[in-house]
Amino acid sequence: MILEVAVLDVRPGESAAFEAAFREAQAIIASMPGYRSHQLQRCVENADRYLLLVEWDTLEAHTVGFRGSAEYQRWKALLHRFYDPFPTVEHYVRVV
Repeated sequence: MILEVAVLDVRPGESAAFEAAFREAQAIIASMPGYRSHQLQRCVENADRYLLLVEWDTLEAHTVGFRGSAEYQRWKALLHRFYDPFPTVEHYVRVV
């Protein structure tokens, strides 16, 4: 299992619109082969910051399967306009 981790900084004043767009977009990612689960968490100290955690079967399920899919273009159209700066995405594997 691979954990995708992305810190999402949303443009000030856009959090409500981002959350609404994410409610629609989450169905896209949940439909992808290799997807296991996801969480979107809002930061307590910074209301415009979110943490997206997505569990995938493999790294390639995310980096090749999802990002290479037509569905990813819809995901981008729904969400990418909200980010400033654009998020860095990292992948983790459980150690313990």
